[in-house]
Amino acid sequence: MVRKFLFLPFVVFALASCSAPQLSDLTPSVSKKAPEVSTAAPSPTKSVSTATDLNNDPKLVRADSQGSVEFLVVPKNLNAPAETLDFLVEMNTHSVDLSWNLAAQSTLTTDNGLSVAGSDWPTGSGHHLQGTLKFPTKTTDGKPLLDGAKKLTLTIKEAGAPTRVFEWTLSK
Repeated sequence: MVRKFLFLPFVVFALASCSAPQLSDLTPSVSKKAPEVSTAAPSPTKSVSTATDLNNDPKLVRADSQGSVEFLVVPKNLNAPAETLDFLVEMNTHSVDLSWNLAAQSTLTTDNGLSVAGSDWPTGSGHHLQGTLKFPTKTTDGKPLLDGAKKLTLTIKEAGAPTRVFEWTLSK
């Protein structure tokens, strides 16, 4: 009988250490350069670690928590794209393997009708995964994707939910 009582706290501790983080448990990473403070904070139920890691404007963070997986997406170079448009994608879950090929499952579309498929996503798996999802800056027929665009839509299909949609308004 004594063994059962000693075993129970261990089980409770093990389960608690694998539960989803609470807002009070989340603290932004500390960098040598102090991040700028924005008065427009993201939804209080969402983690802002992705925005903090990039020292980016929290208003650019987009979240989707359909199904058992939470996605956080932040554009890394919308204002100065090179050969690719890059998006930091962070996925968190405790019940699903995250070994998807997001490049094959993603499309980037503008409001002027141009669209490109994802070109690169690092392979990985586990329950917490972060990587850079890349898209070409030109369509297959050579048209610049962002020319004249006012809105950008990232669509990810079959990644723990039928469709996840993330949108940004572009400023020129």
